[in-house]
Amino acid sequence: MKPTLVVLAAGMGSRYGGLKQVDGLGPNGETIIDYSVYDAMRAGFGKVVFIIRKSIEADFKAAFSNKFSDKIAVELVFQELDILPEGFTCPADRVKPWGTGHAVWVAKDVVKEPFAVINADDFYGRHSFAQLAEAFKTVSAQGESFMVGFKLKNTLSEEGTVSRGICSVDSNSNLVDVVEHTKIGHEGNSIFNTDENGSQKPLFADSIVSMNFWGFTPDFFEHTERIMKEFLKTNSDNLKSEFYIPLVVNRLLEENMATCKVLTTESSWFGVTYAGDKPKVMAQLKSLVDAGVYPSPLW
Repeated sequence: MKPTLVVLAAGMGSRYGGLKQVDGLGPNGETIIDYSVYDAMRAGFGKVVFIIRKSIEADFKAAFSNKFSDKIAVELVFQELDILPEGFTCPADRVKPWGTGHAVWVAKDVVKEPFAVINADDFYGRHSFAQLAEAFKTVSAQGESFMVGFKLKNTLSEEGTVSRGICSVDSNSNLVDVVEHTKIGHEGNSIFNTDENGSQKPLFADSIVSMNFWGFTPDFFEHTERIMKEFLKTNSDNLKSEFYIPLVVNRLLEENMATCKVLTTESSWFGVTYAGDKPKVMAQLKSLVDAGVYPSPLW
């Protein structure tokens, strides 16, 4: 059974200043999504599921609906504030999305095989997809999960702060936990996170971070719903609360309901958190094309 790629593409990219999921960055106008789907296909993935919002459906379809249809199975799933487990309703004044955990959960009806989860605006590289596809071949039971990890120092932006999940990993490359840091910046060689009170905490440059590249078995949806219900019971009235994927992973690790192997990758990560990141990303993609890693045009 071929694995599925789930692409989290519902965000509008407020810091970037536009719908960066459809922004052409490759030498022939390719988007980062194009490169992710291309890498997934050559790694052996059999389907791609895009998580989007109704409000961007037209723009998204205009960019992608016909591009992949003859190459790989494609499904669109909508992440909306009012799509919640039975018995829960969204507060009328909430405008903030529920978070990445909720975004994955909405795909539960269309994903029945092992699946990867990625961000639409992050470039993970060919080797990352190949590593995860190979890892999926070893899955023998439910509850086996994977995370592709990157070094913190290689995931920063020169344009402003970033959010990263700092990972603790044991000697057998198993994930122990992930702690979200939402305002990581750097000055020279010093990297630090600033909390909501303005206090700065230094971080290690070689720390392994989650860039939201995960691999799960289908039982993850059931666990996510269970944990999300508990989250909503205590946090639904907090209009800024978010239900992150690492919250689910951490909980399953604590309960011994899952294992999570951290995969090391030779690929370089880059992304477009801010508009100012765009020229650098375009140069990096051109360099990969010039080196023969990708054809041009891609399709």
